[in-house]
Parts: sequence; structure tokens; C-alpha cells
Amino acid sequence: MDEQPEAAGGRALDRRAELSEFLRSRRARLKPDDVGLSGFGRQRRVPGLRREELAQLAGVSVAYYTRLEQGNGRNVSAEVLDSIARALRLTDAEHAHLIHLARPKAHKKRPAARQPQVRGALRELLEAMDSVPAYIVGRRSEILAWNRMAAALFGDWARLAPADRSWARLVFLHPPYRELFVNWEQKAIDIVCALRMDAGRFPDDPRLSALVGELSVKSEEFRRLWATHDVKEQCHGLKQLHHPLVGALALSFESFRAAGDPDLSLVTYHAEPGSPSAESLRLLSSWGTDAARATL
Repeated sequence: MDEQPEAAGGRALDRRAELSEFLRSRRARLKPDDVGLSGFGRQRRVPGLRREELAQLAGVSVAYYTRLEQGNGRNVSAEVLDSIARALRLTDAEHAHLIHLARPKAHKKRPAARQPQVRGALRELLEAMDSVPAYIVGRRSEILAWNRMAAALFGDWARLAPADRSWARLVFLHPPYRELFVNWEQKAIDIVCALRMDAGRFPDDPRLSALVGELSVKSEEFRRLWATHDVKEQCHGLKQLHHPLVGALALSFESFRAAGDPDLSLVTYHAEPGSPSAESLRLLSSWGTDAARATL
């Protein structure tokens, strides 16, 4: 199964504002004691480190860092960004996000609003994985293709409008998914962090901007999480689900980038062999379409 999401209009995200707010948020989370600076002295009026303290740790002038934190990343070198990333104790994903925001011309641009294409071989691979829930997800958390086991586990996405086949819209705007994911908050965080990564890589994507705007208006939880500016890439882990037909499921997931198109990822779920969850997946497989219709 595969469908193309409909295009949506929207203004591009403000890259300068994104850079400024990201740096402020990372600086605010650090305490002087975290980086070996004394917490004594004049009363602190800002959360986290002061600009001059961060500049000192990074080995750059206060004026230089201030310009960068104001969103002016013009001509900033990779070495300086590396120093600032170390001073801020950024994760690998955060470091990459900083580079995308500060030096967008250093990365090969791809059309921001192009229609994603799922190769026929990938669709065939999905269908061949008849005992494993699997789907293809693209930029903006769009669900582009899936197999029957993914439908049995997560719902009959074919019944949704193409624009609604998005993990972001499903998680924040579709109530059944709050019941499906036992730790709904963590799933929501994962989605927002992934959208932030997309925003750094493709700040001129109007469809992403439109999605963020829609969710900001319709979901208080999304607004709260988006304001944290957290980014991460979740490639594997464990999800606890509560399916309306088979109940509790503990499933491991793996995410693989598609060769030749880094915007697409193949995501699979599997249960520990011989576990109750494995038996539940077997039951869902035998029920097929009936299981898919019960989830949504």
C-alpha cells in the first residue's frame, strides 16, 4: 500500500530565528557547575550560562557569539561551530542540527516540497515482510507506504485522507493513538524531535511550516514540546503498545535509511520470539483487515 500526501501551503520557517532560539535553549539548560564554572558571584538573572561564559568556554569573543546567537551565522567556520557545540555539550544530533541552521549552504539542497517517491522494490519488500509490521516514513513524518501487518497493528491508514497519513497528525490530533501508545508522551517527544531535525535540514519547506503551524494551533502539547527545541534521531528502541484487540504488546523497532534517498526510512517492529507479544502479532496477522479496522 502506498499513497502520496497532498501538498499544503505555508510560509518557510525563519532560519535565523530557529538558530537563535536553539542556541538560547541549549545555553539555558547548562548550569555553571555543569561546566566547571563557579556558581558564586553576582546574582544570576538568567537561567543557565551567560553569553560571556559560553563564549569563554568556546574560545570565541563575546561579540562573535552574540551575533551568532542573534541568528547571524554568516561566514561562521566549522571549527567555531565545533567549539560551540563542545561548550554547549551538544549531542551528535544537536551538533548536526546546529550546522544545518548556521551553515545551510554547506549542505546540498534538495527540493523542499517535491513529492516523495517510494521505489517499487521497496514496496515489494514491504509486502514480502508479511509477518513483520513495516512501513516507509518520509520527511515531515509522512507515512508513505506500509504492509498489511502495519495496518493490523497501527490502523487502516488507507481509510485516511493522504494529508492525515502523518505520524505528527496521528499522534497529536487523533485520540485513538493516545490509547495505543502506553507512553504517549515519549512518542510525542520523538515526533517533535524528528520534525525539528527536518526543520534544520529544510528550513524553506513550506509544507513543514504549514504542518508546524497547524499543530501549534490545534495542540497545546505540541506547542509545549516544540518550544523546547530538542532534537534527536531515534533509530531503534522498544515501544509498549495497547492494541484494542490483543492488549499489551512489547515490540522492538528498527529504522533504516533507504539507499539513494536519505529522506525515506524503513521502520520495522518485531517481538521477542516465543513471547506473548509474538503470539499477539500472529493473531493480528490471522485477523488481517478486521484487526486494521479496529485500531482507528
